[in-house]
Amino acid sequence: MPDPDDRIRASNGRRILLAVTGLTPQVVTETLYALHRADADTLPHQVHVLTTAEGAERARLALLSEEPGWFARLCADFGLPPIAFDESHIHVLRSADGQPLADIRSASDNAAAADQIADFIRRLTADPDTALHVSLAGGRKTLGFFAGYALSLWGRPQDRLSHVLVSEPFESSWEFFYPTPYERIIQTRDGKIANCAKAEVSLADIPFVRLRHGLPAELREGRASFAQAVAAAQGQLGPPRLVLDLRHQRADAAGRAFELPPADLAFLAWFARRAQRGLPGVPCPNEGAPSAEHAQAYLAEYRRIRGFLDDDAATVRRYAAGMAKADFEERKSKLKRALQRALGAAAVPYTIVGEGRRPMRYRLALPADAIRVAD
Repeated sequence: MPDPDDRIRASNGRRILLAVTGLTPQVVTETLYALHRADADTLPHQVHVLTTAEGAERARLALLSEEPGWFARLCADFGLPPIAFDESHIHVLRSADGQPLADIRSASDNAAAADQIADFIRRLTADPDTALHVSLAGGRKTLGFFAGYALSLWGRPQDRLSHVLVSEPFESSWEFFYPTPYERIIQTRDGKIANCAKAEVSLADIPFVRLRHGLPAELREGRASFAQAVAAAQGQLGPPRLVLDLRHQRADAAGRAFELPPADLAFLAWFARRAQRGLPGVPCPNEGAPSAEHAQAYLAEYRRIRGFLDDDAATVRRYAAGMAKADFEERKSKLKRALQRALGAAAVPYTIVGEGRRPMRYRLALPADAIRVAD
């Protein structure tokens, strides 16, 4: 699927309408009409359509052709300001092997569509000076669900989610595209005759929970699958759980698995085992008085990790006289930064925290049953 139009990334203060459509491209003109009637200042500067191969052809023929050309007719009928919308703004969802999707017919198609919709919305929300309006009115229910959920994951305060409402008997009629400012007689889906000028079209705003702040930076700013983003959000919302895999130098926290350098992992493992045993926090060593006990506990974890990989002589020499105050603070700070890079705001429950008055004591504030260390 092509990137969103370059004009999106270069825009400032631009409003974007994204419609997820199936075989009913009318949702584009119906939504634009409803926005015009409710508040012309909310009309988009650009329109993008995400759809299947057949949906793209219907959108092109119905909306952008010379005849009937319903998009241009709507703009002319109501004197709408310029809105960027042409064939390059119609994006076809593709299968896992890169072929245009005619329909969503398998679990593989479903996953591919979810990932593309999620990535498209992530990129559309990357510019803080744009406002994205997502319409769920068209397309398969699963596509609408993915679009709404993706906006929940990446949406910002200025973004909007809506569904268009069309009065009977015009809803789902192929001949109806918007209420015309003149008499236009069509045959509805039940075979009756109706005047388009009498139709009523409005938008229903859909409130949604914004979870963007809880996603790690790499998921907010880089490509991620729909499932990865959902897992990260679930990890932020659910109870904290920490699993440390020392052999493979990996941690699993907040719904994400990630690697940690041996020195950081060893420091976290030291505190994780203390939390498992219900032991109290440990103080930072005093200035000029390195702690042999701190060094021994830390090196025990470090050797469990490096013993599978390489010689630990340099680290052993560093702590031969004990762990100094500077060493303790450095390890604690580096671990915190590594967790924040991997987990974003969700890192808070997994960082080493200080408690009490001086001397402050440090611990991993997780319940014992939320921790597992695999040697």
